[in-house]
Amino acid sequence: MVPVFAARAVEGAVPPERALEAVRDGFVAYAQGDWTMPPKVYVPAYPAGDFRAMPVLGAGHAALKWVTSFPGNPERGLPTVTGLVLLSDASNGSLVAVFDAATVTALRTGAAAVLAAETLGVGSGPAAVVGAGVNGRAAARTFLARGREVMLWDVDERRARAAADELGARVAGSHEEALAAEVVVTVTPGHEVLFAPGSLRPGQHVSLMGADGPGKSEIAVEELVRARVFCDDWEQASHNGELAHAVEAGEIARGDVTQLGDVLAGTAPGRRSPDEMTVFDSTGLAIQDLAIALVALEHAETLDLPTIEL
Repeated sequence: MVPVFAARAVEGAVPPERALEAVRDGFVAYAQGDWTMPPKVYVPAYPAGDFRAMPVLGAGHAALKWVTSFPGNPERGLPTVTGLVLLSDASNGSLVAVFDAATVTALRTGAAAVLAAETLGVGSGPAAVVGAGVNGRAAARTFLARGREVMLWDVDERRARAAADELGARVAGSHEEALAAEVVVTVTPGHEVLFAPGSLRPGQHVSLMGADGPGKSEIAVEELVRARVFCDDWEQASHNGELAHAVEAGEIARGDVTQLGDVLAGTAPGRRSPDEMTVFDSTGLAIQDLAIALVALEHAETLDLPTIEL
């Protein structure tokens, strides 16, 4: 019998702080070559959205996330992200567990955003989260669990207010106030540039979480060139993340970008000065999904989980 982790089960098994620890360990394992991750496969269904298949092997397990991104779904009363994470035993191929992909995605997205901010940012003032959807709330929840004050901003003020009330955060007084914070996490559909040329401030860190597919962007190419750039995975980010636009324009090459896992593993430097502007380009990695799934699996016997028989 294979246990099935619905959304509430995943959330109950993996609190935000534990998610951050697990994602950190996953980045290091990947950087050290202990975990392997074939390229993410996009199945476009544009302009509505896309499907994604994300495989990974590590810690004696293999996982595959089949997940969607349909940004217009909330207007139809449907979630933007749906899908499943399948976890298998790498020694015999047997299916071990099934997880709700949206919840796994939110947990690891929030964890990666905050992990990058803590690793590359400076100061201890309020962190701004731009975008109060599911993944934006996950980032805010993770910051709060780490003891940092959070201000939220969203194009839908009611959504920002509801999220702030739910989480114990505050709503930014304006779009400009949010984008001027010393640490900013952007979790938007990626259809509009938030950081225009010349907008980054000395010492500022920005975790860009929204541009995770072709054609998306939350920052101008000119700002990437001005900043010290980090990413979750060069191969993926240079084709489908913020970096893709700068790479296509010939403004940024592999040597200009540092992978976050290399910083965490101690093989590459992080921030080099308090005034340096740092940017983290996140496209979402299967190693992060595996890290969350493995933590949830630890609690399978203590949770009242439904099961399926194959």
